[in-house]
This record gives sequence, structure tokens and C-alpha cells, in this order.
Amino acid sequence: MMKALITGASSGIGRDFARILSKRGYDLILVARSVKPMEELKKELNTKVDIISMDLSDIENAKKLYNQVKNENIDILINDAGFGLIGSFRKTDLDKELSMIDLNIKSLHILTKLFLSDFLKKDSGYILNVASASAFTPGPLMATYYSTKVYVYHLTLAIYEELKKMKSNVHISCLCPGPVDTNFNNVANCEFKIKALSSNYVANYAIDKMFKNKLVIIPGLKMKLVYIFERFVPTKLKLNITYNIQYRKQN
Repeated sequence: MMKALITGASSGIGRDFARILSKRGYDLILVARSVKPMEELKKELNTKVDIISMDLSDIENAKKLYNQVKNENIDILINDAGFGLIGSFRKTDLDKELSMIDLNIKSLHILTKLFLSDFLKKDSGYILNVASASAFTPGPLMATYYSTKVYVYHLTLAIYEELKKMKSNVHISCLCPGPVDTNFNNVANCEFKIKALSSNYVANYAIDKMFKNKLVIIPGLKMKLVYIFERFVPTKLKLNITYNIQYRKQN
């Protein structure tokens, strides 16, 4: 039986990843801090579901998670856990930012590295790292969050090229959505001013593209145009545009 591990599985895109993969016949290991939403999700799924309550902003837990499931013969790793924070860099809470770096970067890095090693041994498997369209540009007023997603984006691209040169059958992809209608807004204390895509649409699109070995997955025409547009915009103009977008998002 095929099996997938999904972090950040208690809500939003992570929850929809679980629904989609279960419909495709995958057994699941769901990981998040909140148990109750995962238990509710488990009731509606038809495949075998194991729930692990774990705070991956503690990077030691990322290592513990791997050691707990390394013998489960996992076929897909989806690194979806993460959060954001809006506000001027001089005012945002340092401890919260360091926690964000630990979750968005360090735990993702640990899980990617450890599971990649296992996937390479059997020469099969998929890794989907969830970044953001914010990976394409600096992010004044969300400086730390944008920076974490740049790391995820570049790490994934670099690993992709290494796998390609090896002619490996292990595949890695990076999901870079724009605004998605999830609980992210509440955690980051911001409000999107443009229409957000549904998490179900984004998750379906991402899974389809992942299985087609797409490297950079960008749901929605608007974000695809942004991806192209930003390549031709001078850095200082890009910074000004991004600042104004983030300023309007603040509650």
C-alpha cells in the first residue's frame, strides 16, 4: 500500500492534500500540533490514517518524527507546515520569528534531507515542499516570512538539479501559491486584498503537477503572470510594490 506523510495537516492546504491522496488510495501519516482537527479529518477518509501530534517549530521534533516513521516505507513527503507574520521588521517579535525560521526552514530541511536519503536507496519517491509566491521577491513588512520561502524555493531547485544529474527516479517539487483561503491569514495577522484561491483547488493542482514531475508549481494565472513579470522589474521598484501590497494587508 502506498503511503504519504503530510506536515501541517490539520488545516488548509495540508488538510486538502490528505483528502486528495486518500481518494487516490494512499495511506496517510498526518502531522500537526492540533489533534482534534486531524481526528475529524480521519473520520471522513477511507484509507488508513495515523495521527502524530508534534510541534515542528522545535527542530528536535523533526528528527524524532523521522525516527518514528522511518520504517513505514513512505512514498510521498509533503512539507506543508509553516506560518507567517506581518509587520515592520523593527517591531515584530524576535522569538516568533526564530520559531518561524525553525519551522519554515530548519524542520523542512531536516525532513527533506532524511527522507531523501531513504528515497534514493529505493530509487523512488516524491517530495513536495510548500513555499509561496513570496519566494520570488523580497518582502518588506513580511521580511522573515518571505526570506524563509526563498530558502525553501532555492533548496528545492538545487536538489532537483542534483537528482536530475544522477538520473534518479526520486522527484522533488516546490509549490509556490499566491493568496490561498486558509487560516494562514489569521496566524499572520493579515488580510489579502486580492481574491484568494481555494485550498482544495491549490492542493489538487499541486498533486497533479507533482505526479507529472513539475519542478515549480504555481497555481492560478495571476501568479504565473507575477512570476514572469517580476523577472523584468528593477529591484527597488519591486520592493516599493511589495511594501505597498503588504501595507494594505495589515489589519
